[in-house]
Order: sequence, then structure tokens, then C-alpha cells
Amino acid sequence: MPGYDVKVQTLAIGGAADLQIRSLLDHQQFADPAGAAAALGISSAQWPLFGQVWPSGLHLAAAMAVRPLPEGERILEIGCGLALASLVCHRRGAEVTASDIHPLAGAFLLENLRLNELAPMRYCHGDWGEDAALPGSGTPRVQGRFDLIIGSDVLYERDDGGALAAFIEKHALPRCELLIVDPNRGNRGAFCKRMAGLGFEFSETLLSAEAGRPDYRGRLMRFVRAA
Repeated sequence: MPGYDVKVQTLAIGGAADLQIRSLLDHQQFADPAGAAAALGISSAQWPLFGQVWPSGLHLAAAMAVRPLPEGERILEIGCGLALASLVCHRRGAEVTASDIHPLAGAFLLENLRLNELAPMRYCHGDWGEDAALPGSGTPRVQGRFDLIIGSDVLYERDDGGALAAFIEKHALPRCELLIVDPNRGNRGAFCKRMAGLGFEFSETLLSAEAGRPDYRGRLMRFVRAA
């Protein structure tokens, strides 16, 4: 691959068949020759994060492996990275759209669909701050409203302006469910307050340590808004 190295690994997903996933080799990878990531505010340190397998992403994928999927439900994954949860939903026949700000997330998703012998699925550029198309790529921005919005480890930085909550509100149907797996980051309190202000009721489930990561502590946060 140009400028970075990758690996292919088999991931065990609780409640679902294993996934073959191409990811970045390690956290040291970086390649932004055209400056596309820099233009989106992605630093060299942040650049490889989308391409790693994270415990929270595995927990979200496992949750979506066993959650009932009503016919016709429209699902949006935000900050999808390697889109493990989207792949699980797609393999179950759900109507799912994966989204991320990183300029390579769509290409990695395309390859992981191929590795798992899955049909194409929808991918969109999801910039919570701008909600605009990825410049020069032809990748469409997230459009429309969804019944279910999911994400993992998306509360990694302060969001004083409430950009994430505003993005969710823009794409949430009046009756909507939101599932967020968070590894106990300090920003979840402010986010919960914003979602309450938008009419969402909150509940959570504590998550056990991930295999090989006994230090992991997190929770599955559920927000529900009735029409």
C-alpha cells in the first residue's frame, strides 16, 4: 500500500461469525501526500486511529450481532473507523450506512467487504463539524434521517459547541434510538446532558473486559426518543 503497511486479521465477534479485517499494521502508520487528512483537521498522530481495531468497536459489533433488527430500520454508524458494527449489521441484512471523517475509511470498508464476501454497502463522509462532502473524492455526505444511530469511542475530545449532538439531531428521526459504546471517557457527562435536552431518555450497561485487554472498562450507552 502507498505510504503505509497493513495486516489482515480474523476477529471473533460475540454472537456473530468471525470477520476478516484489513487494518493498519500499527499506530505508527501515516500517509497524507495530498494533504486530504490535514485539510480535515486530522493530525499525523490522529491519522492511524481510524485503521485500528479498538475494544469499544468490538463491543459495539457484538451488541449489534444480537440486537433485533426490525424490517425497514435505517441505521447510521458515526465515526465508524473500520466499521465492524456496520459489517455485522450488513451481513444480517440491515439497511446500514457507515460514516467517518477519515479520507481512507471508505477504501478500507470496501476491501473488508471483499474479504468477507459481502455485497457493497453505503458509505458516506461524516464530518460532525461541517457535514460536507469529502473534498475531491466524490464521497457523498451523510444525508437523511435514521431510526438507529450507533458509534463507539466517539466522545474522545471535548465538544464545547455540541457538534456531535447537533449532527445526531440532524440525522435522527423523531422516534430514534442511539447506541454509543464509551470506554469511560470524561466527556460523556456533557454529551448526556445535550442528548437529554433533545428529548432522549438515557440508560446504560457496564461492559466487561475485552479478551486480551483486562484493563478495559466501558459502557454501552442507550438513548431513546419516542415520537
